[in-house]
Amino acid sequence: MPQIDSLDRGGSQQRDSLSHQAIEDYVKTIYALAQEESPVSTSRVAAARLVKPASATSMLQRLARLGLVNYEKHYGATLTPAGDKLALEVIRHHRLLELYLMEALGFRWDEVHEQADVLEHVISEKLEERIAAALNYPIFDPHGDPIPALDGSMAVVDTTALSDVPAGGRARVSRIPDDSNSELLRYLAGLGLVPGAEVVVAEVAPFLGPLTIEVAGARQAIGRNLADLILVISIQ
Repeated sequence: MPQIDSLDRGGSQQRDSLSHQAIEDYVKTIYALAQEESPVSTSRVAAARLVKPASATSMLQRLARLGLVNYEKHYGATLTPAGDKLALEVIRHHRLLELYLMEALGFRWDEVHEQADVLEHVISEKLEERIAAALNYPIFDPHGDPIPALDGSMAVVDTTALSDVPAGGRARVSRIPDDSNSELLRYLAGLGLVPGAEVVVAEVAPFLGPLTIEVAGARQAIGRNLADLILVISIQ
């Protein structure tokens, strides 16, 4: 009997942990989707979380009961101040962890997203502070995404897509927003298109054709769709 008791308690703790993680994942997803369009529809949440709309609706209703979202059927969801604060806290954990995994543990930038997705839910505030201090309180993660400060504020950088830089233009890579696509990140790293790299746009083919660019002394062509994903700062 004591053994069963112990298993029951462990199962309950595991369920609580998974529930807590799901809540954090959902508020983080809603925060990200709201940067494009708000309120966020149930269908968009479901697609982003890879669940059925009914499951997303059930979770949104639960988040509303917890005071983390404002939710109305057929209207969508918006984060409350409490939900916004929680989302930014999880994002801060995630981006600090990505940088720490690279700087301190030698992970590649295409490996850190998956690891940080797990660890972001379990680190304490004390460990978060130690990591931030060890990294000298950074404001950007390895992919150029801003790291929220403790008060929720983030650095704002005026960027444009590499595809918008005209022929003859110079730019510095600032950000690769799709940090979950490890295959894409490995490809970009192989081209030298990482945050901080300087790029010269040598040629722009007409009719949405490829761009010919120079990076680190090497010239190569990249597709317009790929250039759309690379955010840069123009250099005069």
